[in-house]
Amino acid sequence: MTGNPIATAIERAPEACPVETEPTLHPVSLGDFLSMQFPPRENLLSPWLPRQGLAMLFAPRGVGKTFVALHVAYAVASGGSLFGRWHAPAPATVVYLDGEMPAAAMQERLAGIVAASDAEASPGAFHLLTPDLHRDGMPNLASQEGQAAVDAALPDDTSLIVVDNLSTLAHGGKENEAESWLPVQTWALRHRAAGRSVLFVHHAGKGGAQRGTSRREDVLDTVINLRRPAEYTPDQGAAFEIHFEKARGIHGEDVEPFEARLELRAGRLEWTCRSVEDSTRQRVLALHEDGLRPVEIATELECNRSTVSRHLRALGVTPNKGGAR
Repeated sequence: MTGNPIATAIERAPEACPVETEPTLHPVSLGDFLSMQFPPRENLLSPWLPRQGLAMLFAPRGVGKTFVALHVAYAVASGGSLFGRWHAPAPATVVYLDGEMPAAAMQERLAGIVAASDAEASPGAFHLLTPDLHRDGMPNLASQEGQAAVDAALPDDTSLIVVDNLSTLAHGGKENEAESWLPVQTWALRHRAAGRSVLFVHHAGKGGAQRGTSRREDVLDTVINLRRPAEYTPDQGAAFEIHFEKARGIHGEDVEPFEARLELRAGRLEWTCRSVEDSTRQRVLALHEDGLRPVEIATELECNRSTVSRHLRALGVTPNKGGAR
């Protein structure tokens, strides 16, 4: 709509997000709002990362959240896919903010991801900001100065910003106080208004939920939790379950949990995936064949006995007879 500042901002997006000390508000009437022409919402990575979307990926230390975040970023930058389930419709420019990785380790990981990818990103599609290449370290996204520094470094065509991770890149104040999140939330919302998406990478707390205030999840479209599979051992390498804790606008098979493992096949790294349901059923069968009773299997897998009985019936085993010792 000509002369409408909100419509003008939409037409100009994406553009750099200035830090506003005195923001100007422009209310619009319902009639004007309903007559505005918004572009249809598209995905940067289908089915869960929309353009102008805010998302979080969290996990305990060592599970592989940075590895997954890098794969997501490169899939978006290259127009590729991940896990055989997530697909980028077209390449888009990505800026990856790394808060803690040594440059040599980051280089090694990215080289492996590029070699294993089903698509190749153009030279200007993937940009990296990492602490070893900056004498004064990385900016603090919880401060206006840090936000302004990051905003000034973004290419004009940036579509996705990955923040890895919140603990190192947005610090100050108590982590479990909701107010400490507000400056970062405001920054993310400004980028969303400018046409960009933001993916936050975060740690899980002792109870398994994302660490700190749950208020972080309020404005997010998608929240993904990585968990170790039952009976995981370190020799299995990169292996985890992917669970959607929040999924705005997607449902059904798109949000069913699945297990992913990174394996070396014919000298090439490849992801193999199966549903958590199938994975659990195979573990139930293995424990049943080892002679465990249903109640013991349920204890071993930390699930309900009814779940074990359901899997045994699906396998053609009578729960109250199979596995008795």
